[in-house]
Amino acid sequence: MRFANRFSHRALPLLLSLPLLGAASAWALPSDRDQPIRVQADSAELDDRQGVAVYHGDVVITQGTLKITGNKVTITQDDNGDIKVFTSVGNPAYYEQKPAPDKSIVKAYGQTIQYFAENERIVLIDKARVIQDGNTFEGEKIVYDTQRQIVNAGRATGTKVTSPKPRIDMVIQPKKKQQPGQTQ
Repeated sequence: MRFANRFSHRALPLLLSLPLLGAASAWALPSDRDQPIRVQADSAELDDRQGVAVYHGDVVITQGTLKITGNKVTITQDDNGDIKVFTSVGNPAYYEQKPAPDKSIVKAYGQTIQYFAENERIVLIDKARVIQDGNTFEGEKIVYDTQRQIVNAGRATGTKVTSPKPRIDMVIQPKKKQQPGQTQ
């Protein structure tokens, strides 16, 4: 469904976010997709004909353990009303989510965070950084394929970056070894 004029402007952000956040739940606690979605922003511009909604000013989107923030968030829909691309721009833009009950929250930063709903891919561009369990992964561009659980990092070719980082930088914490007499 396109941005329908019959919905109130208060209900519209919620309706626009449902397909987007539901698809992002491959990285999420199973209960996240059943949680209410909240979109907060200082202002919004909705273009029904183009299928684009732009939110401005300290934008915060939450659903369960999922949290996305940015100075400007753009949501683009296809002709069927399905989310194509979600783009959060900030200084930095931010994403966090708890992937499983026994896992710690994944935190991701970038000047731009793009979420491609069709193939469930998250792209962090410019000053990209991911943190989980004390492990960090940094580079100009980081791409998460949430379906295949594959991370690629490298140069942000064809993209303007404010702080070029020619190499990726990873810090991996050692696993805690089991002490004699302890059980897991």
